[in-house]
Amino acid sequence: MQPPHELGAASAARLEEQQTHAPPPRELWRHSCPEKTSLYEFKRKIEEKYDVLLPSYRDLHKWSINNLAFFWAEVWDYTGIRSSQSYSNVLDEDAPMFPPPPFFAGARLNFAENLLYPKYPIDEDSIAIVAATEESREEVTWKQLRERVAQCAAVMRSVGIRPGDRVAGCLANHTNAVVAMLGATAVGAIWTGVSPDTGVHAILERLRQIKPAILFADNAVIYNGKVHDVLDKVQRVVEELPNLTTAVIIKTVSSHPIDLERVKPVSSNGKAYTLDDFLASASEKGEDKTPHFEQLDPNHPVYILYSSGTTGQPKCIVHGAIGTIIQHKKEHAIHCDIKPGDKLFYFTTCTWMMWHWLISALGSGATIVLYDGSPFRPLDKQGSGEMAMPRLIEELGITHFGTSAKYLSMLEQKQILPKAAQVPMRQLRAIYSTGSPLAPSTFEYVYRAFGPDINLGSITGGTDIISLFGAPSSLNPVYAGEIQVIGLGMAVEAWDYQGQNVSQTGEPGDLVCTRPFPCQPVQFWGPQGADLYRRSYFEHFSGLARAGKEDWPIWHHGDFIRIDPATGGLIMLGRSDGILKPAGVRFGSAELYNLVLQHFPLQVADALCIGRRRETDTDETVVMFLKMVDGQTFSRDLEKQIKDVIRRELSARHVPAVVDECEEIPVTTNGKKVEVAVKQILCGMNVKTSASVANAECLDWYRQWTADHP
Repeated sequence: MQPPHELGAASAARLEEQQTHAPPPRELWRHSCPEKTSLYEFKRKIEEKYDVLLPSYRDLHKWSINNLAFFWAEVWDYTGIRSSQSYSNVLDEDAPMFPPPPFFAGARLNFAENLLYPKYPIDEDSIAIVAATEESREEVTWKQLRERVAQCAAVMRSVGIRPGDRVAGCLANHTNAVVAMLGATAVGAIWTGVSPDTGVHAILERLRQIKPAILFADNAVIYNGKVHDVLDKVQRVVEELPNLTTAVIIKTVSSHPIDLERVKPVSSNGKAYTLDDFLASASEKGEDKTPHFEQLDPNHPVYILYSSGTTGQPKCIVHGAIGTIIQHKKEHAIHCDIKPGDKLFYFTTCTWMMWHWLISALGSGATIVLYDGSPFRPLDKQGSGEMAMPRLIEELGITHFGTSAKYLSMLEQKQILPKAAQVPMRQLRAIYSTGSPLAPSTFEYVYRAFGPDINLGSITGGTDIISLFGAPSSLNPVYAGEIQVIGLGMAVEAWDYQGQNVSQTGEPGDLVCTRPFPCQPVQFWGPQGADLYRRSYFEHFSGLARAGKEDWPIWHHGDFIRIDPATGGLIMLGRSDGILKPAGVRFGSAELYNLVLQHFPLQVADALCIGRRRETDTDETVVMFLKMVDGQTFSRDLEKQIKDVIRRELSARHVPAVVDECEEIPVTTNGKKVEVAVKQILCGMNVKTSASVANAECLDWYRQWTADHP
């Protein structure tokens, strides 16, 4: 194991001085009546059933990680997991984290059924989904949603979809995307989604690996008042997917034409349909459209999400049914205090794990609010759109509003004050922020702008776990700059580079999880999946003994954190690996390397991409360094060409903010780029170079570049 970083003596002394003299974080909120919340009720049930006294959230959290099997069994009962057959064993607590141990062995259940039929009595004529765009609104009742999912599942069965098949969507965030996903998982198929604004290269890097049988896609989308065609992209995608048998085109923009011949799959029996014709084919074939949910192993795969591709093509991360649904139910019903009839909104695309988190709120009886479009539309009479989302919160009665830290930071910079502008947002109880760390000043801003009674839940987790490590809590105050709590059942600690737990000292360290949790991926897709899985999470701290066992697997998440010893809050310090997260959008450096070397092989010998974030920065800046081919010179015209290619083939979100020439790229003795050392230099850390860097002298150039570009 190579140390990810080392603090010099001066830095360590400064850190100790800061910890000694730093003022306590400012308290911004605490619940007016925590005794009436679900988290308090859950805590009382544990105390009574197990005859324990748990005075604080910290005590409850400690009990949850020391009694994993009992804890997750209580979550199963409290949140009302629906199964046709109960489990025989919750968890073998002596099992290591890798290979991932099964949770709730022996049970039989269906993911979609758990979302469509929550434990709470639901009026089938009440609203399950509100789907909004920049100009329109759609309401879907629980009855209508169940009927549409049953019909979609029936047609999928009729075209040969069986458990384990892959169903893909290149879709915006609308009701038909939810119906397609629930239809697929009702059958037992595995769903994967990519946003229509993703480039063809990026889509194919993902879908080629998993070989979907069906692709659902929009004909076009509207963003910022403009129509953007999707069919040209779909045509290029289907031509490269020989296993695809069915393409289903959704007329998302009614005025935009559909030419099915353009998107017909290339397989011998390939067919292309409009969504209406696809669903109507069930009636023509006499398919039974009554709800039928395949009863499957609790760890049966339901989702494939994708890693950021830091070391090659994106890894296909497969998440299972019970891990996803029980973790989301715990977070929604217990941590977030979401109850039947509440309205949860998250500004997200279908690619991001927060879309999956949003949809799962159906399982807690909530109404989910989907939004497709710019967060700054529609414009007001003055031609400004900064109040668009606050007005939507008020119009729809949203109770829990989720967004990115970048969005809140943009409002802060413009000093948008919805309350002062007579947008009361009467029903709003919580604002959730994720994607990147939320600055302390933005915490303060939210309470000025949205009112004092909001639970501002800065949260953290990731694609890798499709859920949260750091969560909201109705039992804890909100402190400026801190995530309130570590989630129940999640044994999170901060470790230094030697593998020592520094959680109680307040020192910065790597986020690790030391005990199994149900939302670990069930596998990585592909023949090398097991090895990729192990190397992704369990190689960093390999060789360490835990619980008296040699080489006990420890989950290494790739985030750099600090745990406040006084409050128990979590402070996010950015990524500790090579993943890039500008504006909270998570992607990998290898995706950029591949394009640059593919399109500019005669000019560029190699490239290095780094996410730069210093203590004073409100966001991460992506910097791309280019090592030129001998005899070639770097120019601003080349920079523009590179940015244009990245924007076209990946997306505008992937375009580096800074492109510059470098003398040399640091590599290990086996030729791997040393991204982390350069990242820490650019971010202002005092780094002692690891002996594994073969050309360590070149790091001085990056130190000088950092000094020249403050």
